[in-house]
Amino acid sequence: MDRLKQLESFVSVATRGGLTAAAKAEGVAPAIMGRRLDALEARLGVKLLVRTTRRITLTHEGSAFLEDCQRLLTEFANAEASVSAGGVKASGHLRVTAPAGFGRRHVAPLVPRFHALHPEVTISLNLSDRVVDVRGESFDCAVRVGDMPDSSLVSVRLADNRRRCVATPEFVRRHGMPRHPVELSRFACLTLSSDASQTRGWAFRVPRTAQGQGQERTLTAAGEDGGEELIYLRPEGPLDCSDGQVLHDWCLAGHGIAWRSTWEVEAEIDAGLLVPLLDEFAAPPNGIYAVFAGTKHLPLRVRLWLDFLKAQYGRPEFWGGKG
Repeated sequence: MDRLKQLESFVSVATRGGLTAAAKAEGVAPAIMGRRLDALEARLGVKLLVRTTRRITLTHEGSAFLEDCQRLLTEFANAEASVSAGGVKASGHLRVTAPAGFGRRHVAPLVPRFHALHPEVTISLNLSDRVVDVRGESFDCAVRVGDMPDSSLVSVRLADNRRRCVATPEFVRRHGMPRHPVELSRFACLTLSSDASQTRGWAFRVPRTAQGQGQERTLTAAGEDGGEELIYLRPEGPLDCSDGQVLHDWCLAGHGIAWRSTWEVEAEIDAGLLVPLLDEFAAPPNGIYAVFAGTKHLPLRVRLWLDFLKAQYGRPEFWGGKG
């Protein structure tokens, strides 16, 4: 007896609640559905369903097996569609979450384009600066910016994320320009409030001898690379905010120095609205990641979304052709 047909019959009976309904949907006699289930249970050596004259219920093993069977049959259907239609076809609902600022600029514009390629996939995009519980809140994929903490989640690096200090030309004209990161203590800096994501501070790569230049309460060694080390500073200023876009707007208004991602400020730098500061001390880039619950049984729509993000973010022109 066909093993795939056994699995299909098991899923149909379990989801429709009985042999008669499943048999009617397939156009066969209930006895045939019963024989398929008997053969499946005999082959597996485990009881999947408890059948009475009134109803059918799943055993504990049956419940777990049902989820695996549904995923397997979905993947099989997608594979068949790919071959028969001459291309990959995905369906279902895709739930994606991303940080608000990055998501507005670099995720939201891609969603309609992905849907145009895969019109049978519906998509929900959640934009939030809190760290979303991907598994607990049933998201298929999260796009995250920054270092990835140890986690049971799987992460795929999509692109580099470089950080730069910036200010307006007018601010520099009025207040001067810091020549070394430790000099930031003399300037008004626009910082994310303590409950936001920059908990370690602003990162810079400096010569190792810089650790003795004061500001020890804000200077923390984080590793060595030849004659250099990575340090973290916690600049202060009269203004802070938990929203990165507000800091960006304040910086453009000339209220202080901000430490922002290149993707946030590249256009303003090119237009002369902002000037980069301390670029020679820039820290190595962290990453932009796709994060998901696991690689096993990933739905086709999720795999295609990951491939789409990698392809888009991997093009230099996507980021303006600059690193």
